[in-house]
Amino acid sequence: MPHPTLSRRDFLGAGSLLLASLLLPQASQAAKPKRLTYKIAVVDLMILKRQKLGALQLTKDIGADGVEIDMGGLGQRDTFDNQLANPEIRQQFIDKAKELNLEICSLAMTGFYAQSFATRPTYERMVQDCFDTMKALGVKVAFLPLGTQGDLRKNPELRPAIVERLKVVGRLAQKAGVVVGIETALDATGEVALLKEIGSKHIQIYFNFSNPLKEGRDLNQELRILGRKRICQMHATDEDGVWLQNNTRLDMQKVKQTLADIGWQGWLVIERSRDATDPRNVKKNFGANAAYLKSVFQG
Repeated sequence: MPHPTLSRRDFLGAGSLLLASLLLPQASQAAKPKRLTYKIAVVDLMILKRQKLGALQLTKDIGADGVEIDMGGLGQRDTFDNQLANPEIRQQFIDKAKELNLEICSLAMTGFYAQSFATRPTYERMVQDCFDTMKALGVKVAFLPLGTQGDLRKNPELRPAIVERLKVVGRLAQKAGVVVGIETALDATGEVALLKEIGSKHIQIYFNFSNPLKEGRDLNQELRILGRKRICQMHATDEDGVWLQNNTRLDMQKVKQTLADIGWQGWLVIERSRDATDPRNVKKNFGANAAYLKSVFQG
């Protein structure tokens, strides 16, 4: 029953205000932007511990959240020299990572940096071996560089073969429930066209900061062109020379803003950016870069 001193209109108005005040906290909470999360990793190959169990303790000492593990050497073998195919060795990695509270963020097929993905006859076996290892480790992202022999700017004639093979890899990846991040020599517009040609959501770009930087392209513009859904993971470093915090051609705060604008979150993997005066001091170089990335993206 309305209060005798209130008109019906006043009463209904007061009720609407009360309802609005009750709903406001929920509305403002819904409007609050979701906090993007970033994790920092290192590459076992680059910390000089390729497929070695000690890579995990060193990763912890460096201060990273995880590690990208390499599939092992390739050379002229039919497949990778993969120690993790051994269940006993693999279990040691799983147990150690759990003990140290670390994650294996990705498996890397870096053998293809020097070997030809376009022409190797046993590429399907190589990729499937990687996927089988990923499944056993619970890893969802694979890194596949097209490398020097698969440079599509210098060797455009290889494009049909590479596209056809990546379509096959995409089907295998879909079946395995994983994503393959490729690294190419193309600019972002070229990569968008390449991904369209491949036509698989399971083939994405593993973005490397150093590629646009060394070519004089706009890193942030490339990220915007690719967008959130085409990038699975990032090598968030430049060429060797100086630590990330001393790199004048890489504005990490601006990168953070760009990633926020496109809504991308995930693993930022430290590959290089070692101090040229002390390149083999792993703990010092990668520790400094990990601490800096954490201060920017986790601060």
